[in-house]
Amino acid sequence: MDRILADDFVLITGTGKHFTKKDLLNEAKSGHIVYEQQRDTNQTVRVWGDTAVITALLSAKGTEEGKPFAYRVWFSDTYVRTQSGWRYVLGQAGGRLAPE
Repeated sequence: MDRILADDFVLITGTGKHFTKKDLLNEAKSGHIVYEQQRDTNQTVRVWGDTAVITALLSAKGTEEGKPFAYRVWFSDTYVRTQSGWRYVLGQAGGRLAPE
């Protein structure tokens, strides 16, 4: 994650919360959220020069602070090609949908 996330990365969730690269790295290290499954469907990739946008429907299942969760969410991820490779610069997710 540290390698692919841009230093100025931002994730905006369907509830309006935003997270930085530091936030995501800290969350991953904490172990508060454990994913049993993450699966993308309906994925579309569009590339314009040095920018790429991926849209997909994510199905996620796991536990947060020991409590189970399961949901689906549409998202868009934006990547930019840099001299050191592709970097994930922006993620935006819609509201959570009921699981499959």
